[in-house]
Amino acid sequence: MAVYVLGISAYYHDSAAALLRDGEIIAAAQEERFTRHKHDAGFPKNAVEYCLQEAGIVLGDVDYVAFYDKPFLKFERLLETYLAFAPKGFQSFRMAMPVWLREKLFLKDLLRKELQAYARDYDWDNRLRFSEHHLSHAASAFFPSPFEEAAVLTMDGVGEWATTSLAIGRGNQLQVIKEIHFPHSLGLLYSAFTYYTGFKVNSGEYKVMGLAPYGEPKYAQLIMDNLIDLKPDGSFRLDQSYFNYSTGLTMTSPKFHNLFGALPRQPKEKLEQCHMDLAASIQAVTEEVVLRLTRSIRSETGIANLCLAGGVALNCVANGKVLRDGKFDGLWIQPAAGDAGGALGAALAIHHIHLSQPREAGGQDRMRGSYLGPEFEQSEIERRLTMTGAKFTVLDDATLFQIGAAELAEGKALGWFQGRMEFGPRALGGRSILGDARSRTMQSVLNLKVKYRESFRPFAPSVLREDVANWFELDGDSPYMLLVADVVKNRRRAMTEQELTLFGIEKLNVPRSDIPAVTHVDYSARIQTVHANTNPRYHALISAFKRLTGCPVIVNTSFNVRGEPIVCTPEDAFRCFMGTDIEVLMVGNCVLRKEAQNVALKQDYKNAFELD
Repeated sequence: MAVYVLGISAYYHDSAAALLRDGEIIAAAQEERFTRHKHDAGFPKNAVEYCLQEAGIVLGDVDYVAFYDKPFLKFERLLETYLAFAPKGFQSFRMAMPVWLREKLFLKDLLRKELQAYARDYDWDNRLRFSEHHLSHAASAFFPSPFEEAAVLTMDGVGEWATTSLAIGRGNQLQVIKEIHFPHSLGLLYSAFTYYTGFKVNSGEYKVMGLAPYGEPKYAQLIMDNLIDLKPDGSFRLDQSYFNYSTGLTMTSPKFHNLFGALPRQPKEKLEQCHMDLAASIQAVTEEVVLRLTRSIRSETGIANLCLAGGVALNCVANGKVLRDGKFDGLWIQPAAGDAGGALGAALAIHHIHLSQPREAGGQDRMRGSYLGPEFEQSEIERRLTMTGAKFTVLDDATLFQIGAAELAEGKALGWFQGRMEFGPRALGGRSILGDARSRTMQSVLNLKVKYRESFRPFAPSVLREDVANWFELDGDSPYMLLVADVVKNRRRAMTEQELTLFGIEKLNVPRSDIPAVTHVDYSARIQTVHANTNPRYHALISAFKRLTGCPVIVNTSFNVRGEPIVCTPEDAFRCFMGTDIEVLMVGNCVLRKEAQNVALKQDYKNAFELD
């Protein structure tokens, strides 16, 4: 009999479900993809249903249900924090307590109530398990990794108490050995600057990372002198007088605002050079903290491999610095490094640690390229598109790839919906919008006319794995778009004296390489290597583009508009297609052209979603 473990994360942000069969990852998906509500925090009803359906089982067949954190410990932290700061923070306390006393404190009953719809007589007392938050993160990183032994560094905002932790994984065992506790948090420090520069916390941190190269780290020393006491081994403490997140309703305090000379930027206010410099500064400080931590881990443990998880592990610039620092022989990062990945980690922790089930390591990782979400048969795609009123033609594979490459070479934006949906925040060629990386205008066109988002946001390249070293200063795998490296020097364009004098956002439209659409202002790129064995259709498309143009690099951005979750179904793809300036859409073997569609089906997508 197969052993099934269902993992669930919920009730904070990025709810998700993941299902294992005998330790093999069968399915995993975020709830937001089904509900179309970004960062959906509710019980992942649709994701659970999908996972069970993918495996062809019902909940009664599941041996264990694993939840990704321990609510009693989190409640303990909440109470102790409010008591420590009392009477300050009463308003926040008054708002938080009813939700906890009504729901979160009795999470076992809440989960039972939600899941009884699937199996009323399920043996909850013996089959429901709770994993600690950072253990879930660490398990999501180590157990799918290709390493038999690894150090696992988890960095995020906060779980129950831990904000930074070190675990050691060997075989099928994993043990957390060191922790830094709330309120001292690298993730919350970064989120404080996310808030201060006018972006949404738990959503806009990657915008700060993308904004950083436009600025200079002028405030880095000010941060180090005042906000964070950083030790040589990477351990740290934050001066809480500058922050308001422990008990308040905002991230930063008046003392923080006085230190940097202004109130927080409002989301609709113009980005100034100071905001770019602040972004550059917190990014530099974050990189320094991460490098001190990883160097110390290598020195103290002697372990040659490193795994990363937690929201901070999505900082691909810092990840690239760790890789180039060369302290570890192997580096592996969980593609769903945030809380969604906690669902997978909780399930893996139950399977390997609690049940002592064996684990095989070596070769490729066990994430299947992170293509773990729903897919649709060609007949189902045609039926669904027809129901929406879409006009399409059906092509064989070879013709599809050839025409897709030709459309890209002509400078068109191509909606690409193929195979299984990705698990995690990155589109990896399953639910992507694609463009020609050689185009000087593609970056601004995709930002302003397709994604409806800020013009400064960079785009990532997808490159054939076999060609990556010819275009980027990286000679290794980066399948999950979690490493940043520079474009190789012989592909760069020399800057004129006038261009070198530009500051901030003025740098935006200056082409810097043979692939300007994916080259950031500091010559860097967030790289996805495309592998024929994990995504053969995407590899075939880029190969066709290479045969046509000589270039094995294309632009890859997620198939959505600003504030919308990545598309999940053919209907989602068609709606996004009809609400943007995407010219061509390929769903399975169906090809849709904008000019062939019924104009009555056009949608106002620009204002359809709350801005992220």
